[in-house]
Amino acid sequence: MNATLVVPALDKKSFWKDSSDFSDLFDVDFFISHLANDVIIIKELPLNRGKTWNPYTVRVPRKCSERYYINRVVPILNKKHAVKIPKFDYRLSNRLEAELQKLRCRVNYHALKFVDPIYELGKELVHRMRMKSKHFIALHLRFEPDMLAFSGCYYGGGDKERIEFGKIRKRWKTLHNSNPDKGRRQGRCPLTPEEVGLMLRALGYGSDVHIYVASGEVYGGGDTLAPLKSLFPNFNTKDTIASVEELQPFSSFSARMAALDFIVCDESDVFVTNNNGNMAKILAGRRRYFGHKPTVRPNSKKLWRLFLSRNNMTWEEFSSKVNRFQKGFMGDPMEVKSGGGFHEKPSSCICKLSDGTAKLLSSTPQEGSVEVSVKEEDQSTADDDMGDLSEADEREEDDIQDSLMSEESELDEMLSD
Repeated sequence: MNATLVVPALDKKSFWKDSSDFSDLFDVDFFISHLANDVIIIKELPLNRGKTWNPYTVRVPRKCSERYYINRVVPILNKKHAVKIPKFDYRLSNRLEAELQKLRCRVNYHALKFVDPIYELGKELVHRMRMKSKHFIALHLRFEPDMLAFSGCYYGGGDKERIEFGKIRKRWKTLHNSNPDKGRRQGRCPLTPEEVGLMLRALGYGSDVHIYVASGEVYGGGDTLAPLKSLFPNFNTKDTIASVEELQPFSSFSARMAALDFIVCDESDVFVTNNNGNMAKILAGRRRYFGHKPTVRPNSKKLWRLFLSRNNMTWEEFSSKVNRFQKGFMGDPMEVKSGGGFHEKPSSCICKLSDGTAKLLSSTPQEGSVEVSVKEEDQSTADDDMGDLSEADEREEDDIQDSLMSEESELDEMLSD
């Protein structure tokens, strides 16, 4: 695109409502310098004739190829000189040409460096977990009331649960009536804390294993967590291994608290998730990229029925079936294959060696740049009617229609982090 990138502005208006800026989380100077050979990056838009420049907003469908940006966004950029692409998560195709994929990896795994206060406390939390045990499991547990209500799943809480979730679901006007049974069959319902614990025990992790749980507010509170704590008494969170004073600078900012959890999860010997959100996908990809540390993802499509009938079989039968169903979901190196989401499987940046280890692909950064101005206020929006499309572009448009941005700004947020 031959464009200059303005340091991204983080979304402050959607579900999490966190006022943190990019610079509150990441080392901006390092970000700019590390990518200097790839793209020119500036901290803010320059003045336009002495006035603040109002970028032109271009809404881009999800999972677009580089050709889409060249054919659809560049003409607007050339005309308006500054554009903003909002909600940029998943706005690029999983499959780009090789050099762009490698640039993705340089950005995701090398250019993004947490600021010192976050990094230092995160590493200290890892150290404290290591002091408790040489090895530990980290569990990213998404079981917040809002998330469960949005998912449309049912967890056996009767009318009380249905009423509570029903009230929450009214926030989103575009949500359709849910079918909990269908959601379970399709694997879209997060495992409960107890189900995660049973899965791990069935996979062979004993009650003496130390576990670090990264989570927000858990629906049902202590009662919901009690079975997991019973299965794994060595239960830890950042609140149990850090003091109130240590967490105070971060506790009012969900993104900064999540960054602390991210560091501990990344450093864990085994990372486990009960969901398929952005944080889980990015951590899975990062752990593959830096050496295939195991990431356990539940095969929810098959496990849900097993959990329903577990009281009708012996523990040995249950354990055997869990192990069988989890093949291919344990983060082993051979699970890396072409296809699938890039963030979860950055296979184009990893090659296999004869000894089964992984080696990072390096490349000379190519000249050129990405885009885009990302300011806080929308001033004007580009419509999709940007002239006649080529036949190829029309096919691309058809491919991405089912993933267009939702009108509800919170919808993508709910299942993302």
